[in-house]
Amino acid sequence: MKLSEKTLTVLKNFAGINNSILVKGGKQLRTMSVAKNILGEAQIEEEFPRDFAIYDLNQFLNGLGLYQDPDLDFEADNYVVIREDQWDVKYFFSDPQVICSPPDKAITLPSEDISFKLETAVLEKLVKQAAVYQLPDLSAIGRNGNIELVVRDKKNDTSNIPRIVVGQTDKEFTFNFKMENIKIIPGSYDVSISSKLLSEFSNSKYDMKYYIALEPDSTFG
Repeated sequence: MKLSEKTLTVLKNFAGINNSILVKGGKQLRTMSVAKNILGEAQIEEEFPRDFAIYDLNQFLNGLGLYQDPDLDFEADNYVVIREDQWDVKYFFSDPQVICSPPDKAITLPSEDISFKLETAVLEKLVKQAAVYQLPDLSAIGRNGNIELVVRDKKNDTSNIPRIVVGQTDKEFTFNFKMENIKIIPGSYDVSISSKLLSEFSNSKYDMKYYIALEPDSTFG
């Protein structure tokens, strides 16, 4: 089988969440951070024929990158053969028991207290401003009838505070994230946030979702 550019993009993104992955047979990829505060899942075009675990996903992807159009053969139980022209490489799987992987049970938001659209350009600007101004926190704030996204340093009242209005609300809240946890593929997202300290970022282009935990100092109402 060959992996599409879309699937490779998903895997590269997932490597930034957890550099190990347990792939289940089928057409879905899932990952979870070691801290268990980020979970990503994506529907893909390919169908993997078996379960397998990769301990160093970046190494695996870099190995695929050595070839123009590699073909993956999953016939063996404990390794995959990567082939192109006269070359072939046996890449051995890891023990699934050493991989931090998502629970089998599907994740759902316990409630949907606010929702808004996060456009591609807005996400890109938020990430860039957080990097330029060295701001570690992202907050979704409900006040004066608006939903504002704010990048800031909660510990520094004099830090630069870029903000943008992304929706309207009749509720008051401050939902806090760590910028380091916004490890999502660039794009447009439908965002839903629960006051139970969990959020869902849904991207229709890649047919994928991220569930990201909020910080415990978040407030609602």
